[in-house]
Amino acid sequence: MKVFKVTGEIHKPNLATPFAKELLAEKKEHATEKIYTEIGSKHRVKRCHITIESVVEVPAEKIEDEILKKLVLGE
Repeated sequence: MKVFKVTGEIHKPNLATPFAKELLAEKKEHATEKIYTEIGSKHRVKRCHITIESVVEVPAEKIEDEILKKLVLGE
């Protein structure tokens, strides 16, 4: 599994909220789908109101999330 950092924006009426999230996935498409699912569920937003700006694979040394770092590096 690889770690991807997904950045984007949630558009609600009169409010645009930026987000950045690291997550485990096999491919970029899986990471994108997981973001739509998680943000849509937690923030009650439809997919058309979520704009994904970038999906980038993160090297193991640069992972910011401590839990993901431990999973990937096996510490």
